[in-house]
Amino acid sequence: MSKLADFPKGSIVVSPSLLAADFGKLDEQIAEVTAAGAEMLHLDVMDGALVPNISFGAPVIKPLRKKSSLFFDVHLMIEHPLRYARMFREAGADLETFHIECADDIDATIAAIHALGAEVGISLKPATPAEAIFPYLDKIDMVLVMTVEPGFGGQSFMADQLPKLAAFRKEITRRNLNVRLEVDGGVDEKTVRECAAYGAEIMVAGTAVFRHPEGMATAVSRLKDAASLLNTKVQ
Repeated sequence: MSKLADFPKGSIVVSPSLLAADFGKLDEQIAEVTAAGAEMLHLDVMDGALVPNISFGAPVIKPLRKKSSLFFDVHLMIEHPLRYARMFREAGADLETFHIECADDIDATIAAIHALGAEVGISLKPATPAEAIFPYLDKIDMVLVMTVEPGFGGQSFMADQLPKLAAFRKEITRRNLNVRLEVDGGVDEKTVRECAAYGAEIMVAGTAVFRHPEGMATAVSRLKDAASLLNTKVQ
């Protein structure tokens, strides 16, 4: 699959975060999570400026692309996504999600990523209101709501961000837009139920998938079980 439209609505899509994988055996870990039923791979790129951590870049993503058929969900937690959009597309990104808080022009960044043939997502930090992204909803393909402070994996889920998910779902529905809604941060088999109920359909989960005590297949299956709750708390 290479487009968000290929993933059926009304179901949960799982995007395991590579940050939680064992970097000493990435090929094996990605093969296992693919066999477990994950449809995407979430790739967190951090520059130490927009967020207080440094992760990996295009040189890590490019060789993984050659070995994986998963949809590459690349989260650019960097100050200048416009400058590096081509690099990550050429490395294999199917979707490039950048932050509304970045230093680049938002419209120009959206246009550049689309021109490269990738889909576009915009993310926002917990302190940023949903309304900051509303003016761009008709130009993008996905919104990513952070339910932790971005920068580090393994943080506790911030339940106070759930109304933000509902706000996006209401606005997307009101305007009849084909925009997908993703959530990232502290998502596991318990919190996924609330995320789905408040409108999220794409679930980023790192520790909850790669380090699940019963294995990745069980983790992915339990995340998908939340599908029956999709949008039930959105009014």
